Amino acid sequence: MAKKIRVAVLFGGRSAEHEVSLQSARSIIEALDRDRYDVLPIGIDKDGRWFLNDASALVLNADNPKLIALNKSNTTVTLVPYESKNKLITLNGQQGSEPVDVVFPVLHGTYGEDGTIQGLLKLANLPYVGPSVLGSAVGMDKDVAKRLLRDAGIPISRFVAVNRGQRAALDFEALASELGLPMFVKPANLGSSVGVSKVRNRQEFEEAVDHAFEFDQKILIEENISGREIECAVLGNEEPISSIPGEIVPQHDFYSYEAKYIDEKGATLEIPAKLPPHVVARAQELAVKTFKTLCCEGMSRVDFFLRGEDELFVNEINTIPGFTKISMYPKLFEASGIPYRELVTRLIELAIARFERDNALKTNRDS
Repeated sequence: MAKKIRVAVLFGGRSAEHEVSLQSARSIIEALDRDRYDVLPIGIDKDGRWFLNDASALVLNADNPKLIALNKSNTTVTLVPYESKNKLITLNGQQGSEPVDVVFPVLHGTYGEDGTIQGLLKLANLPYVGPSVLGSAVGMDKDVAKRLLRDAGIPISRFVAVNRGQRAALDFEALASELGLPMFVKPANLGSSVGVSKVRNRQEFEEAVDHAFEFDQKILIEENISGREIECAVLGNEEPISSIPGEIVPQHDFYSYEAKYIDEKGATLEIPAKLPPHVVARAQELAVKTFKTLCCEGMSRVDFFLRGEDELFVNEINTIPGFTKISMYPKLFEASGIPYRELVTRLIELAIARFERDNALKTNRDS
């Protein structure tokens, strides 16, 4: 019998999306094929400490999104890079160790989706699921991502990026004239609609700007595009594929954090989206082009606005999308013929293939 691959699943983390990560990790760990994989669940608390968890008791209040929390173990964990092929997770200061073959980061938002954990894993010479350091960092920064998409000729909404030092100079009237009302204010580096506000007047604008700056040093102010919210999932390395498109039909004013994760009736998912064939093809084409333009590999979800009958705008890319069994990314591929368990397996295989490809490169002139 072939040796099982040991998969370390990283979840939780310091991000404002900590609770979302707990939900995603539960689903991934349950879906891992135990005939092929051994799992090491590693929960990261909100202070950044790593714990080796029991797969049967990952979280507390698992069925309540408002109260869900990491179930911390007594076993703290650290990642120790070695020169040997098998990298180790060292437990409690050298008291024990577990070999790791591949890492599956399920860390949404900052300190997980932004290239930081990817850089750590790269230094440790470990294969990991999802985009590289560059793809993760670029995809996370909505300002940088939008500028790259714009330069690639991919349609996006009008926006203005503002750093904290420019806060006092913000002119609501000028922005309203340029972008129109209502408009959106959001942190540049965050996801799951955390810190996002829809504003219609000066008072809402001032409150929204202050709120967004609570989460990031840079914020985006964007035009509102009235239309349908369409999403495509992308999978692959050098030759990525797109799922069929799905549609989010929010029951709230917009697809907020509460609508996504707290309110069970916050939104309806239409899979597949009711679109004419030429719009389906265009969404899939733009999803793959966005994925490549932003230097992504492994997985991502690309979100669009559809204005009118066929005018698509890329809103953003999510390089570690929600991964619960009812999340759009796995459901889109399930509807495209790749069930959840197979999808998780493919992602692990893509991570290992990229690792082997990159490790074949020379790192110095003498090697």
